[in-house]
Amino acid sequence: MRKSHPIRRVVLATAATVSGVVLLLSLKPTSDPASASAAGAAPSAAAAGQESPQGGTGAAGTTTVDGDATQTQYGVVQVRLTVANGKITQAQAIQAPKGGTSDQKTALSVPQLNKETVAAQSANIDAVSGATYTSTGYKQSLQSALDKMKEAASSSSSSSSSSSSGSSGSSSSGSSGSSSSGSAQAKTVTGQVAQTQYGAVQVRITVAGGKITKAEAVQAPKGGLSDQKTALAVPKLNQEAVAAGNANIDSVSGATYTSTGYKQSLQSALDQAGG
Repeated sequence: MRKSHPIRRVVLATAATVSGVVLLLSLKPTSDPASASAAGAAPSAAAAGQESPQGGTGAAGTTTVDGDATQTQYGVVQVRLTVANGKITQAQAIQAPKGGTSDQKTALSVPQLNKETVAAQSANIDAVSGATYTSTGYKQSLQSALDKMKEAASSSSSSSSSSSSGSSGSSSSGSSGSSSSGSAQAKTVTGQVAQTQYGAVQVRITVAGGKITKAEAVQAPKGGLSDQKTALAVPKLNQEAVAAGNANIDSVSGATYTSTGYKQSLQSALDQAGG
């Protein structure tokens, strides 16, 4: 009988093949969990580094300034400016009218208003045709942001002057330092928007030494008879606010709603100022 039987050869060949496959599979490299984890973390870290600041100081001396929220007939408009070296590098509306046709008007007007702002470096920009209310609200909020820029620059200048005067050590420079310190304590506070039957009223006051030195209405009812009533009432209310030093002032006859809204916004400004 022959030793190399055909069936035996087939069995041995099959066994050798299976052993080879098992050996190859055992040699397949496994993935490194640590490497996979690191690879997944890298994009998220990069994305985090790209986030832009929403307010305050940004990169390389860049700051963001938010204007006051302005109430329009179709919704609130609020502008945010990005400023570098005293110049506007970016403008954006962080609030704008929404819903219905407002979506179309906002999409049409806001990008154009943003571009005009950067180009003009002021609130002296053209309203977008077909989006008059949004444009008006945008410009009002933009102006308040520009005012805050100026106040911040003025405050920084006063602080620098005060520090310089204080380092001299002379009696005369000490006197000027006291004056500079007094002006540096003046601050401007904007009250909350008070909504009246004829429109929004918002008051801004300047406070120094615990007293109101200036009062103004940054928003007041407009259109038709409201223009006349606003022109009649607001100057009187401003004077009374400065004279009284508080919100306990008389309403102007014929402009009751405007007077009431003025006093409400004035009181909120005083609360913020700590008065």
